[in-house]
Amino acid sequence: MKKKIAILGSTGSIGKTLLKIIKNDKKNFKIELITAKSNYKELFKQAKIFDVRNLIITDNKYFKIAQKIAIKKNINVYNNFDKLKKIFPNKIDYVMSSIIGIEGLKPSIEIIKYTKNIAIANKESIVCGWPLIKNKLKQHKTKFLPVDSEHFSIWYAIKDENKKDIEKIFITASGGPFLYTKISNFKKIKIAQALKHPNWKMGKKISIDSSTMMNKVLEVIEARNIFDISYDKLNILTHPKSYLHAIVKFQNGLIKSVFHDTTMEIPIKNSLYHNKNYKFNSKILDLNVLNNLNLKEVNLIKFPMIKILNKLPEESSLFETVLVAANDRIVELYLDGKIKYNEIYKRLWKFINNKEFVKYKRIKPKKIENIINLNKYVRLKINV
Repeated sequence: MKKKIAILGSTGSIGKTLLKIIKNDKKNFKIELITAKSNYKELFKQAKIFDVRNLIITDNKYFKIAQKIAIKKNINVYNNFDKLKKIFPNKIDYVMSSIIGIEGLKPSIEIIKYTKNIAIANKESIVCGWPLIKNKLKQHKTKFLPVDSEHFSIWYAIKDENKKDIEKIFITASGGPFLYTKISNFKKIKIAQALKHPNWKMGKKISIDSSTMMNKVLEVIEARNIFDISYDKLNILTHPKSYLHAIVKFQNGLIKSVFHDTTMEIPIKNSLYHNKNYKFNSKILDLNVLNNLNLKEVNLIKFPMIKILNKLPEESSLFETVLVAANDRIVELYLDGKIKYNEIYKRLWKFINNKEFVKYKRIKPKKIENIINLNKYVRLKINV
């Protein structure tokens, strides 16, 4: 019997990678739903290739265009996620939620009840809304599958272990394009330089976050949430080749390390086939990298974003939404050419230390609306 799946954000890089995997194994999968914000042309192409009958296009302008096309193709097109019950009369087997940004939070939470397994490739959802996600997972007995390379690697290393036996967890960071750049040159960094990641092909926003290491701050928060591990057990090491993704040190002195090639296909495919053996045609061991891992502690002068970890509350709160929203808006200002590169951290640090927003460390998110409304408010408070 074919596994029934849905892909939220199928026109993005994660969605396309998953579709590439499924294309080579069509006989085992039936895609029930794919979604996009505005790229209806790509969505219809995907629908044709994979015989998908349900599409969601959230941008109203492009939804209306798609509606007219869908009539001729006998495809259902929706403008939001209100019709999930109609699309999924029974629980499906797997959902990949890869919608970019805070917009991915509500769909991720709402679709949990309709699936047996969910992989969430959306940092904002896990960072800002984990308490809500966790409650939904428990309520509907849905299994959560880590799909980010670092969190998948941690999960793989500790899945048969007792969490109490963990002494330290290390995630790695490539250091992005500026690992070897002199600090004195940071004032001169241009947008094109910041977007040029040495190992991964990513969108503009995540590329900037990678260059500042804000992405690692968010990944540490994700790890704290997903694995219920305190911040004092989580560390970051720079590793330029992005071959080693996680190290777990146990109290008995043993250490597990998880390596894999620099491709998201491996964690994505492992999440898709998580309870089934399969063969992945990966490269042989890269001995050149293994013999020169070049692991180092993060240079906090060059990457001061990491200091933000010291400002985080131990329990999940709305402060994480403040952090995400402020960073998103400040990075937008940089990409629009309105501020300089070295102002990203300075502005963010000043903002999150504002008394008006520090109070959110004591407030837990109780509803999706708490997070969405705060996100909007924070963005409006940040001006050029």
